[in-house]
Amino acid sequence: MKIKLCGADILDIEKTFECGQCFRWNCDENGVYTGVVGEYPARVEVIDGEIYITSDAPSTLWSEYFDLETDYAAVSAEFTGDYLETCTQYGMGIRILKQDSWEALCSFIISQCNNISRIKGIVERLCELFGEKLSFGETEYYTFPTAERLSKLSAEDLAPIRSGYRAEYIICAARAVASGELDLEGLKSCDYREAIKALRTVRGIGEKVANCVVLFGLNHMEAFPIDVWMKRALKENFPPEFNPESLGSYAGLAQQYIFYYARSMGK
Repeated sequence: MKIKLCGADILDIEKTFECGQCFRWNCDENGVYTGVVGEYPARVEVIDGEIYITSDAPSTLWSEYFDLETDYAAVSAEFTGDYLETCTQYGMGIRILKQDSWEALCSFIISQCNNISRIKGIVERLCELFGEKLSFGETEYYTFPTAERLSKLSAEDLAPIRSGYRAEYIICAARAVASGELDLEGLKSCDYREAIKALRTVRGIGEKVANCVVLFGLNHMEAFPIDVWMKRALKENFPPEFNPESLGSYAGLAQQYIFYYARSMGK
């Protein structure tokens, strides 16, 4: 079923899918993106300035996934200062996806010291080997494997996905989640600093990965991940005493604007 989601000014699919927050959406030569959310494969495209999605999922799932109930234009108007306003204008249309918390955790563990192309390859191999097969049209897709499924494996079992040293971290995280030691659902409702602290108790999860998981998988919009691109952008364009918390409850959206602009411009 094909439905109209919103205008392309509200959701820019290229910016949203290519800004480094997700790894299961891929673009074809016609600019159409395909991906899997939960157990639903989907196709997203722009037609006459409108965003359309084709899938078997209820429309409410996509409204939540793309956070369409939040007025990003109003939120973004609060971001002031020449550089931040430039980043905001450049990145307008990016939306923070409300991703599955376990998928986000596992994916950002894989992202460590990695490029996006390689991350996508590892994630897809993980899904093909350990996820559940789905049919969508004439194409086969796979769900993201559950923490329970991966918790029963060893790092050696993950050798075919070619994730290197990250395999051990994936298994550690899967066991922590499957056992209830790490309660991802509970971390959505606690203070984001406490969520980061809890995530960092798991082997292989550092500050940057924890912040990414908290922002992209636990819906804490205050989180502000800092990688090499962000460090450079902050050093060159913000005062030494800059505190991300000064950006308010949507600091994570500002972070995405800054990150997307810095990476796109190479500065």
